[in-house]
Amino acid sequence: MGPGDLVSGILERAFPGNLSDGSSYKGIGTPDVDRLAAEFEQPGWMVEQAALKNNILPQRYIRNRNTFSREDQIRLLGSTAVVVGLGGLGGTLVEVLARGGVGTLRLVDGDRFAESNLNRQLFSVQTNIGTSKAESALDRVQQINPSISVTVEDTFLDGKNAARLIQGADVVVDCLDSLNARFTLEAAAQTQGIPMVSAAVAGEIGHVTTVYPEDTGLAGVHGDPEKAGDKGVERSLGSPPHGVSVISALESAEVLKVLLDRDGILKNRLLIVELSNYTFEIVQLG
Repeated sequence: MGPGDLVSGILERAFPGNLSDGSSYKGIGTPDVDRLAAEFEQPGWMVEQAALKNNILPQRYIRNRNTFSREDQIRLLGSTAVVVGLGGLGGTLVEVLARGGVGTLRLVDGDRFAESNLNRQLFSVQTNIGTSKAESALDRVQQINPSISVTVEDTFLDGKNAARLIQGADVVVDCLDSLNARFTLEAAAQTQGIPMVSAAVAGEIGHVTTVYPEDTGLAGVHGDPEKAGDKGVERSLGSPPHGVSVISALESAEVLKVLLDRDGILKNRLLIVELSNYTFEIVQLG
């Protein structure tokens, strides 16, 4: 069976509907996407792409419309994001990307959940203490959006595996809590010509930036990597849930901007957020 047969299957299952603004559309339901994916042995995101290319709107993404155009959604479904670190920042970010329809996710973390993670890490629950963060992320994404192609690496990133872990990505996302690992990830991304979105949070303060291969990058934020140390100030300021959630949402927004090549990307700029007094500031880097 070829692409034409898939399109025929989509058209057969399409149904008419009306949007909240009163305009009409043709849609396809999630169960039908799942059935067609199984029938044609393709990931669900490919079925959804084919539907959108034929002006049929997957019900899953109906609330993305207008913010994401049909072309935007097609582009997101064909994109690959590698997320390194699946704790506080990474857990919420992965949830957003899965719900937004980023078609391929590669998730990296060798850590296990501890009780201290329960206050802020979205995938952490009492029943999975001691289990793999990567495997929990996989389970969560499959529950949210089985149309996505998702693989996990239950390992810590280092200089030996960084290049392999990010190869072929459209964007790399730094959700790490180690400065040394951040610089390692940045070096690998710059070598492979991949943009990297980076964020950090401590207490009610956080920041987000995007590093392209030609940029000075994290040295402009953290200083000389040889002198920066390994851990940031989160050890003294803590990691309350609201700070982590806000910065993760902003990092998610930046990832989507990068994938869609939108205006306003934080290239050579650092967004600094101070929630105690609701200060949002953007400073120039380099």
